[in-house]
Amino acid sequence: MDNFLNLIKKDFHNDKKFTEIESFIFEIILKHIKDLIFIMKVENDDSFTYLFVNDIGIQHAKFGSKYSGKTFYDLQPKEIADHLHEKYSIVREQKQPYSFQDKLEVVKDTFTYGETILTPILNEKEEVVYIIGVTRDITERMNEKALLVESQQMYKSLVDHNMDAVFSLDLEGQIRSVNPSAISMMNVENSLIGLSIFDLFQHEFQSVLNKSFDQTVKGIASEGEASLLLAKKNMNVHYKTVPIITNEEVSGIFLLLRDITEKAKQATVIEHMAYHDPLTGLLNRSALKIDLKELLALSKQNKQPLVLMFMDLDRFKMLNDTLGHNSGDKLLIEVSKRLEQINHQNFNVYRYGGDEFIVVLQNTSRNGAECVAEQMIRMFKEPFYINEILYFISLSIGISIFPDDSETEDVLITMADKALYYVKQRSRADYQFYAQEMENNTNELLLIETALRRAVEHDELVLYYQPQIELASGEIVSYEALLRWKHPELGIMSPAKFIPIAEESGLIIPIGEWVIEEVCKQLWKWNEAGVSETIVAINLSAKQFQQPHLVDMIESLFNTYSITPAHIEFEITEGALQNAEEALVMIQRLKNLGVMISVDDFGTGFSSLMYLKQFPIDSLKIDQSFIKDVLNDKKDEAIVTTILHLAYHLDLSVVAEGIETQEQLEFLSRMKCQKGQGYLFSKPVHPEVLNRENQKS
Repeated sequence: MDNFLNLIKKDFHNDKKFTEIESFIFEIILKHIKDLIFIMKVENDDSFTYLFVNDIGIQHAKFGSKYSGKTFYDLQPKEIADHLHEKYSIVREQKQPYSFQDKLEVVKDTFTYGETILTPILNEKEEVVYIIGVTRDITERMNEKALLVESQQMYKSLVDHNMDAVFSLDLEGQIRSVNPSAISMMNVENSLIGLSIFDLFQHEFQSVLNKSFDQTVKGIASEGEASLLLAKKNMNVHYKTVPIITNEEVSGIFLLLRDITEKAKQATVIEHMAYHDPLTGLLNRSALKIDLKELLALSKQNKQPLVLMFMDLDRFKMLNDTLGHNSGDKLLIEVSKRLEQINHQNFNVYRYGGDEFIVVLQNTSRNGAECVAEQMIRMFKEPFYINEILYFISLSIGISIFPDDSETEDVLITMADKALYYVKQRSRADYQFYAQEMENNTNELLLIETALRRAVEHDELVLYYQPQIELASGEIVSYEALLRWKHPELGIMSPAKFIPIAEESGLIIPIGEWVIEEVCKQLWKWNEAGVSETIVAINLSAKQFQQPHLVDMIESLFNTYSITPAHIEFEITEGALQNAEEALVMIQRLKNLGVMISVDDFGTGFSSLMYLKQFPIDSLKIDQSFIKDVLNDKKDEAIVTTILHLAYHLDLSVVAEGIETQEQLEFLSRMKCQKGQGYLFSKPVHPEVLNRENQKS
């Protein structure tokens, strides 16, 4: 400082002017800079006394005006004074500049940081006589550093502990780093660093990966599915490429891989199940819907005829009921094998449902169709040998032809079905081509039955879900799945109208299976969306309940859609319980799955109290006909009261249907009814509405 002042003094001959300049310099350096400046005098007793402190230093240290000549211990708490004395002593002894940092808690969990540089001033004897301390506030810099370290640690934790394999790549696709999941996935001993990522994938995916890579180099993330080429096996993966952007430029790429091998296998199994009949292994109605559309397009293109044969087994229901469903299933399997042995160049066989089959003959004329039909009639004159017993069963066949009868798949099936109906009404064990005169003999029931056969494949059937309320809390605890049919021409059709027709025709079996699978799909969707505690009640018809493969079918669907059985409740009508011995076996098999069993419309049908004691049921459902007049009709009140008391003593829960008024609700609540449903709470709701409500909640 002296040298600096002497140099300046040479430029001024007036001592007064120099004094003004000197004062000005000290004013700037010592008072107006933002750093804290402390000039300390080194005393003979090795203490340090304050000689000068600039204004910001006085404010920060909270000194008064009389600080000069005082020591650290005079002005600071002992802990701070000890700390400062230690640091200044180091400079006095070493005679070298010294720096250190301090952390000070201003308020709870809030800190400031300072960096101090101590500079010794020596006399001619090389003794330290003054020490100048300059302290700078580095809180912002330390906070930024802490945030940077935290960000780096978070990034490292995110990558290192990610369940997906993460590869860091350069713009050429070379691997720069990998996380532990990547090493585990690749199962390699040698380092992956430096390898090209493209060498890890099967050749057929190279072009797709290149496109994704090029897109990501431009700053756009991409994803898809591919197969890794590993030493011992192939692995299906879902990949995602993410650009690494630094200084507004793409400097590299993150590649994330997730093993979906098992998922792909499950998808293959599910796809097979979706298009094949589980009993016979034949293609099913879903496959027919897809195939027939493609085959008709091909036939139109090649200007070739196509024949559709709709057939069912004569008197199969009687045989099935008499000999048992196990024998019936074995017979259907043998029938399917026989149909696959048709002597024709190009044909497909489909199980349409129950004992109904469809055969599609490509590039076949009317004469060719006659030959095949007669061939099948002859084939079925041969008996079936099942369980060491011979069975004789015949076929009835309805035939429609493209383009003579129609050029659309739906109408072709309808016309073949009408021709089949014509055969069944007149002869059996025969075949019949569709003819326009058949339209005159079609009544409403036939129209409904024919349309009902298409309802599932045309997505005309839909399930609505009516909430079931816990009366004590008012909360939704479960739903009942209710079937609706949106006919494209007849509009919304009452279940009371089409369910009896479905029962009579046997269509209730495939429709019932569709209902169970749709509920399983919906539960799976809700589970994926995080709604995992939903319970859904499904109605089982008497015919469904008698199907021997019912439990196996349900268990298969549970496995396919990862359903928790306790989330399903099957409602069975009293009519299905008339054969107590068979009913007990079936209910026990269902209970072994883990589902709940409810008796629907209790009190309106077969009302023996014996099955309440024998059968492992969980709840009773009071029919809405009793609830409707429960407040006005003493008999209805007595019935409802009796059912509730009976259920209480048998440790069964009760659901009341058809609650529409507050008075009905209050009565049932007083009677300790556990659950209820009805328009007072909610109409049946489309699942999309429930999905939106679940998302909101």
